Amino acid sequence: MKKENSNTKMKKVFPFGEDLGGAKILIIGAGLCGSLLALRLAQRGYQIELREERSDLRKTDISAGKSINLAFSDRGIKALKMAGVVDKVFPLCIPMTGRMIHSIESETFLSPYSARDGEYINSVSRGQLNGLLLDEVEKFDNVNLQFNCGCTSVDLENNTATFFDKNYNQEEMVTADVIFGADGAGSILRKEMFLQREILFSYSQQFLEHGYKELSIPPTESGGFKTYKNALHIWPRGEYMLIALPNLDGSFTVTLFLPHNNSVYSFSELNTDEKVSNFFQKQFPDALELMPNLIDEFQNNPVGNLGTIKCSPWSYKGKTLLIGDAAHAVVPFYGQGMNASFEDVFVLDKFIDRHEGDWSKIFDEYEKERKRDADAIGDLAVENFYEMRDHVSNPIFKKKREIEIEFEKRFSYYSKYSMVTFREDMGYDEAMRIGNAQDKTLLNLIANNKLEGLEIEELFELVKKGVSEILDDDKVSKMMQH
Repeated sequence: MKKENSNTKMKKVFPFGEDLGGAKILIIGAGLCGSLLALRLAQRGYQIELREERSDLRKTDISAGKSINLAFSDRGIKALKMAGVVDKVFPLCIPMTGRMIHSIESETFLSPYSARDGEYINSVSRGQLNGLLLDEVEKFDNVNLQFNCGCTSVDLENNTATFFDKNYNQEEMVTADVIFGADGAGSILRKEMFLQREILFSYSQQFLEHGYKELSIPPTESGGFKTYKNALHIWPRGEYMLIALPNLDGSFTVTLFLPHNNSVYSFSELNTDEKVSNFFQKQFPDALELMPNLIDEFQNNPVGNLGTIKCSPWSYKGKTLLIGDAAHAVVPFYGQGMNASFEDVFVLDKFIDRHEGDWSKIFDEYEKERKRDADAIGDLAVENFYEMRDHVSNPIFKKKREIEIEFEKRFSYYSKYSMVTFREDMGYDEAMRIGNAQDKTLLNLIANNKLEGLEIEELFELVKKGVSEILDDDKVSKMMQH
């Protein structure tokens, strides 16, 4: 905000009031990650200043066209259990036991996420979950929560952040012992670290050529669901796809993933009501029957971008730390963005336990453990995009899933998806390495017709042997590189 604006006043703020003891912590961003972080640190007795650029989502609707429901699974559950609030979240959830695949001929089949009881993901409202966490945060006297306060800059050396408070039309400077940047993919703290010459800061932002648009399937007149409730619905069409997640009110949030341009079917080409209607009639006829508001929503809801952010370092001199999407934004195709951010808080809490008061050591060890997993889920999410749009209806992929489900029924076996989603005790990096080796082994056996005449026990031993050989080769390769 320009200083010459006569309506703008500069105010030096000491928001923590009376010194209650312990570190004074500023958290920039009160989204999902920032709210959980504030809650956990408040439980530990720190003095928390939590500031959010947007208005209070508990009092205003989330803008149409943004991601309004999410997949909540074991890694996120683990973190909310740590904070003691998970039992309040489950009533907001709808279990999804698998992917319901819709063919272009309007045929469907359910591909289960797991053969084990109790392994499923949950559809949850972003707004309701974020609101619940904010309610919990506000129960603590050692938290000061302010909305409509956007961070404009951070002085890294002096640990002072400048905010523009839209409530009073004035700038404020907040000084803290520790500053957390939980301010998402557009993080101001990350930008300041990037611009700080003293930091050898690495940063990459890679966008998919696809964008997304949020649509909806409304509930029936009686408030029921128009299609199967307990699944994540996918209409895979190669270069593009449609997905739908259920909501508690009987509706489904539908997301269309489509190239921005340079394609027969792209957001730039679908520029008339007739083109949109014809596209859905040809490609998603069974979905179209359920979407009476398609044209209005398509024309009025914005197109979002899909990108992966990686950076390092995440911290500066034990004074600041990037966390959640600010450190590692991912595309949504593994349903792990929120879960990974929640798991950040869980992992950070472990190092606070270990080195409480020594923020430099906490941040260094946290990043050393967490960075490789954050990079892995970024890669996995992009990889799963191509699997969801291209492969889920492919006969070879379907055969692989049949074998994986049979393995899970009979043996101690986890597919890559299961390791990422349900093995909260396993890091993303390890899940990716083992899962990729399993996928390569199984797909090679199927493609080379090596299954004929094999009993399931023999096939399992073949896969175990193949995976072991691939992982051993990887170890040798890494040793030679070093």
